[in-house]
Amino acid sequence: MASDLQTVAQLLQATLDPQQHKQGKLASFPVSEAALLEEEKKPGFSLLLLNIVASESLPRNTRLSGALCFKNFIKFNWVDEDGSYKLAENEVVTIKKELIGLMISVPPSIQSQLGESISVIADSDFWERWDTLVDDLVSRLTPDNPKVNIGVLEVAHSIFKRWRPLFASDGLYTEINHVLSKFGQPFVQLLETTDQQIEANKNNKEVLKQYVEVMNLLVKLFYDLSSQDLPPIFEENLPSVTSLLHKYLTYENPLLATDDESESGPLEFVKAGICEAMTLYMQKYEDAFGELCKPFIMSSWSLLTTIGPETKFDILVSKALQFLTAVASIPQHAENFNNQEILGQVVEKVILPNVSLRESDVEQFEDEPIEYIRRDLEGSDADTRRRAATDFLRKLLDKFESLVTEVVGRYITHYLEAFKKDAGEWKSKDTAVYLFSAIAAKGVITTTHGVKTTNSLLSVVEFFQNNIAGDLVADTGVEPIIKVDAIKYLYTFRSQLTKEQWSAAFPPLVKNLASSNYVVYTYASIAVERVLFLTNDAGEHIFGKEDVAPFSKDLLEHLFQLVEKDPAPEKIQENEFLMRCVMRVLIVIKDGVIPLTDIVLQHLIHITDIIGKNPSNPRFYYYHFEAMGALVRYSASAQPEKLENDLYPPFAGVLQNDVQEFMPYVFQLFAALLEARPHGPLSDYYKALVTPILMPALWESRGNVPALARLLTSIIPRSAAEIVANNQVEPILGIFQKLLSKKSSEIYSFDVLEAVLISCDANVIQQYFPTILTLIFTRLNSNPPEKFKQRFVRFYHLISSRDQSGLGADFFIKNCDSVQDGVFVPIYLTIILPTTQQLARPTDRKLAVVSLTKTLTDSQAFAVKYLKGWSKTCEALLKLLENPPMPVAADDAVVEVDVDDLSFGVGFTPLNTCKKQPKDECPDVTNVKPWVGSYLKAADARHGGAIGGYVNERLSPEAKAVLVSYMQ
Repeated sequence: MASDLQTVAQLLQATLDPQQHKQGKLASFPVSEAALLEEEKKPGFSLLLLNIVASESLPRNTRLSGALCFKNFIKFNWVDEDGSYKLAENEVVTIKKELIGLMISVPPSIQSQLGESISVIADSDFWERWDTLVDDLVSRLTPDNPKVNIGVLEVAHSIFKRWRPLFASDGLYTEINHVLSKFGQPFVQLLETTDQQIEANKNNKEVLKQYVEVMNLLVKLFYDLSSQDLPPIFEENLPSVTSLLHKYLTYENPLLATDDESESGPLEFVKAGICEAMTLYMQKYEDAFGELCKPFIMSSWSLLTTIGPETKFDILVSKALQFLTAVASIPQHAENFNNQEILGQVVEKVILPNVSLRESDVEQFEDEPIEYIRRDLEGSDADTRRRAATDFLRKLLDKFESLVTEVVGRYITHYLEAFKKDAGEWKSKDTAVYLFSAIAAKGVITTTHGVKTTNSLLSVVEFFQNNIAGDLVADTGVEPIIKVDAIKYLYTFRSQLTKEQWSAAFPPLVKNLASSNYVVYTYASIAVERVLFLTNDAGEHIFGKEDVAPFSKDLLEHLFQLVEKDPAPEKIQENEFLMRCVMRVLIVIKDGVIPLTDIVLQHLIHITDIIGKNPSNPRFYYYHFEAMGALVRYSASAQPEKLENDLYPPFAGVLQNDVQEFMPYVFQLFAALLEARPHGPLSDYYKALVTPILMPALWESRGNVPALARLLTSIIPRSAAEIVANNQVEPILGIFQKLLSKKSSEIYSFDVLEAVLISCDANVIQQYFPTILTLIFTRLNSNPPEKFKQRFVRFYHLISSRDQSGLGADFFIKNCDSVQDGVFVPIYLTIILPTTQQLARPTDRKLAVVSLTKTLTDSQAFAVKYLKGWSKTCEALLKLLENPPMPVAADDAVVEVDVDDLSFGVGFTPLNTCKKQPKDECPDVTNVKPWVGSYLKAADARHGGAIGGYVNERLSPEAKAVLVSYMQ
């Protein structure tokens, strides 16, 4: 054990050393990490890591590295997809027994890593498989050791905060009640003793700070425990608990103040947490809390009117404003604001100070432009004063529209006048534009259309023409922030302009891309991208290919120039908004990109090479690869060799250098390139890919699987002869088996299997087919999801429809019988026939029609052995034909993923610009009803009238009448 401990500690130390880290990069993994992966496979590895974390004789960064490694190890190795433990039982028991005590004893930086590990374990095990956890936590709470209490409460919060976003369910309430029955009383007690300790230590700075940290965690837990329902223990003690919380909302102690203007101190966090908890109580438990809320309303108001503009108070101001917004949502409390004088005070004392630009905003605009944009645009400013003050103002506007419009309107006029008198007062203009936007917009502001409904008492277009258009057009003499206000105004109210108005506003908007100011040109790219995305009520894009293509070359060249301005990898990918605009232009101009292919390719390849050295912004490279996808989609069919030749080196580089973040994208693009040229032999490039793609290691990463499956299924049909000659059918079926064994990949297993079946001769397939069926039937027996059954049924119809290739229904039945005598009938009656009607995709429904028709005409087994089955098959066919599949429309829409929903780095992100089009397995069958009739008629002639005989003998009069009508 000791030597192992030393070895692993040294490897952890080595992962921190950039030199050792680089050494093995070409060998697909840093040396130290590769060695750690070897160690991971040994039993007891997790306990070894915990020993390293606990060992005070080791350097702190080695222990931290151990804690990080432990967290990641637990994340991937605690349970499998079914929730069963992957570690040995003794390891599981020991980890649960030791982890809490260890976490409490280690330094804070290590504590947070272990806390996350506990959360991961709790996700799968709490509470039924870890029912001792709460008792363990409660037993460690002490009246007078703040350090221990902080550790215990950190653990509790890391587990209980999971309840906040969840939907109510019996299981959730059982878990919460389990916690409250053990933790509720000690919690209320600890609240009181912590209050006493803060009093007792009010002159002892170090100890005081620790107890205030305990109070901060108690407030967070108060929220966690109340997030789903009002706990009885809180309801019984609500007057005393809320008065204690109110005390800390107004508590002051100079020892807790920070000198730094930008860094919030412990007290700000406690007060902000109390406002957040009171917001929850206002929204959910107003009936119990209604009378007790009055002191909180008064204190929040006085906080907001006295607190300074320093950024350290931002979190507190925004949470206090959110509380007042919740107060204003409730009719009887809102009435307090329904008065011109009071509203004037609200606007003057609370709204204006918090929406006006501060020095710190201007500094951020100049020094950290990308952060300024993200905060401003993406709602990552949820805790900024501006956002919170705007939400409060909008809530008041909802309740008293004309009064608020009138009161705020006076301030807007006042600020615009101040700017007219003195252009140096540009901050006044910024405030005026901001206030107007705040009260002009109503309802939710969507990412697709901006503001959909506006305040009927105001004219958005008129305000633009009178106060904003000049700033948009002017070349000089406009403050950059005012220029951004003009662009942002267009961006916000983009749905309110007609096509004619946009035709006038669009060229000056595009012109702002040439600005030398980072925020101005970025905002211009954001607005241009969203306008190109904009559709009218009929769902047509306002600006189409013919509008954008004439200036697309200059626009793209300019955008690429901005992206590539600073060649460092982290700088190139810093600004995802520029790349998103590139992507959108390519999507809009469609095949208008063909004459520009060379230019666009060079830039995209150059960027891939640079950012591949250090991928750091997942959004940027998502848009980057979507842009490549658009280029492949709209230009590959015109010049496939060119794209294949130019893209192969950078893509091969990604695979060679093991750039894991890019691999799923590269595999999708390789597949899209192949699909653009579906016929003819495979180029040497792709032949060279087959062997590496079959390496099991590549398929280990969940993110690679869907993309690899797509690529492999694009390659197999084009090189089936070589695959058979090179004995690669078995390794491919091995991949099918591996994918089938995991719930997360079982659907993709059919993609691989079907590609083999339609590409190889029946005699090649025959030797493997019984094993394939055994594997699939085993899965069908273990209660698979509907989606799996549908894929199996599609697979059956694919076999059954291909009797001309030596497959067909009889091939399937013969192999079923070799697996288990008589197994086909129950599968056919309980799975295949009923599920066939659920097939949704037109191509799948058509395949089923062809399969069932061929079964009726040419299956020996159904003709002779399954007489009832013949009539049931015929009924299923007629049912399908009542609802015949429509021909597939060309799918031109590119639906963009909302990037905030993507779980980057772990899962698979599909590229929508080059998504795989559904394949029609029966392209020669165009109109299904006449085809069925003529096929039955031809078969009847072929079999000397036998089919007509079955129709007479085996069908009900109704079914017979329908079928005969087709045959005529």
